[in-house]
Amino acid sequence: MKKVHVILSICMSILLIIFRIFIIQDHNAFDDHFYKQGDHVPLFANKIGPFHNPSESYRYYDLPFCIPDHVKLEEKKEDLSEVLNGDRLVSGPYALDFLVDKDLEMLCRKKLTKDEVAQFRRAVDKDYYFEMYYDELPVWGLIGRVENREETEDTTYYKYLLYKHIHFDIHYNMDRVIEITARMDPHSVLDLTEDREVDVEFTYTAKWKGTDILFENRMDKFMQTSLPHILEIHWFSIINSCVIVLLLTGFLATILMRVLKNDFIKYAHDEEAVNDQEETGWKYIHGDVFRFPKHKSLFAAALGCGAQLFTLTIFIFLMALVGVFYPYNRGALFTALLVIYALTSGVAGYTSTSFCCQLEGTNWVKNLVWTGCLFFGPLVLTFCFLNSVAVSYSSTAALPFNTIMLIVLMLTLVTSPLLVLGGIAAKNSRTGFQAPCRTTKYPREIPVLPWYRSTIPQMAMTGFLPFSAIYVELYYIFESVWGQKIYTIYSMLFIVFVLLLIVTAFVTVASTYFQLATEDHKWWWRSFLCGGSTGLFIYTYCLYYYARSGMSGFMQTSFFFGYMACICYGFFLMLGTIGFQASLLFVRHIYRSIKCE
Repeated sequence: MKKVHVILSICMSILLIIFRIFIIQDHNAFDDHFYKQGDHVPLFANKIGPFHNPSESYRYYDLPFCIPDHVKLEEKKEDLSEVLNGDRLVSGPYALDFLVDKDLEMLCRKKLTKDEVAQFRRAVDKDYYFEMYYDELPVWGLIGRVENREETEDTTYYKYLLYKHIHFDIHYNMDRVIEITARMDPHSVLDLTEDREVDVEFTYTAKWKGTDILFENRMDKFMQTSLPHILEIHWFSIINSCVIVLLLTGFLATILMRVLKNDFIKYAHDEEAVNDQEETGWKYIHGDVFRFPKHKSLFAAALGCGAQLFTLTIFIFLMALVGVFYPYNRGALFTALLVIYALTSGVAGYTSTSFCCQLEGTNWVKNLVWTGCLFFGPLVLTFCFLNSVAVSYSSTAALPFNTIMLIVLMLTLVTSPLLVLGGIAAKNSRTGFQAPCRTTKYPREIPVLPWYRSTIPQMAMTGFLPFSAIYVELYYIFESVWGQKIYTIYSMLFIVFVLLLIVTAFVTVASTYFQLATEDHKWWWRSFLCGGSTGLFIYTYCLYYYARSGMSGFMQTSFFFGYMACICYGFFLMLGTIGFQASLLFVRHIYRSIKCE
């Protein structure tokens, strides 16, 4: 146990160092942004893309926007967080100097060719938006709009309009920039409907206004406008779901405890007449219930991966609750996931090897290979495919080669050694499996059971109740991850997560009891599959969300279903581990409470 504590202490120390260097300092990186009147305030153009396809993003100047003579295109040096977030910052076209008002300022004139007109028209048709950063404050806007030009009985003709004028409202407090918004002039547009060369003149206006908001509170605007828009309604929905789930689980708990109590009384009474009648029910299989499952190495590896993902989730929640993932701390979540996953690989190695040794596994090295590949392997294959798709689209979602090499280097130097160290620590501190009943030499035959007692129907029944505890929150999470919304109510999300764990553990225990009551002693894999079945319900919800989201195109569709498959698979492993551990405690408890021969 001392070695385990040492490994955990090392992981925590490394995590705190990374937390300090890469995340906290980014939070305070702009505390010294002071300006005088006329000073240049940095404006960076980030990306463009279809509004309903957040993963399909491109560089700002991939569209033929004109570049003023005074602008020298320079790419901002991004850190790992920004690259993972798909940011590709380059000098913006607008000159928004501090406290300098501008009225119908000429940006540039340009003659658009037929190809450039067609390019803009396709962008307007897909509701392209742009994203810029002014003094690290986000600025958005649509590049155009589509109107109905003419309608007939069979056909509707559309008019494609490109915005030519943008109005910036900038708020300041003394010598600091506090807020910026962009408004497009609906009357200053260019008709792109026809394929012909056109001359266009782009203009902009900038108005400065004073405000009492402090610089330290300028991000509060995004906190207040984050999802959900009406907090009371959201709380009501969450509480309503919690009450329903708690009532159902309480009802099942009452029944289960009453049945167990009757079983204990019955078996205690039957001990006096053990020779007169044959045992029945879950006590009947006491010699088989602790018989080790098939594919022990794979089973132990699944438990190790689930334990690692559970530890990763807890760390992410801790960082969220202390305010690390404030709005537009770009890519901080992705960086945290990557770093913490690497540092928690020791947890996976220790857990899987420990279970492998308890289950009398002989090849612990093979078990470590299974552990390292079981979740990370499908994730890498999915990433390679999706990154190739992004490269073919020339999207900013594609990671550069040097970033991929950096990730590979980190995983090689951190993940693999910690995985092996965890396995060695578990092997050296190996203990036997603590079973309250002796396992017989030959397994009993399992009675023929009705179809609804089989694995798949049981998975469907046990997965639905935990899913019902989180489905309300899923919408807001999906809107944040796959939409243009912001989610900041992490305390509420943590409550829902705890509720999910409790319900998963309970329904898996109930399912295991009813399985044992039918004299089916193969509960090891069944409890894991039933506990993780909520992940399958979440992926089914993905189909429903996609149909209502407005997402389209091969790239966005592949990104959505590809990465959601990895996320749901991670939930499957994590919740499956929770379900099995709860069932193991339950089974040990009930068989320890009776006299087994």
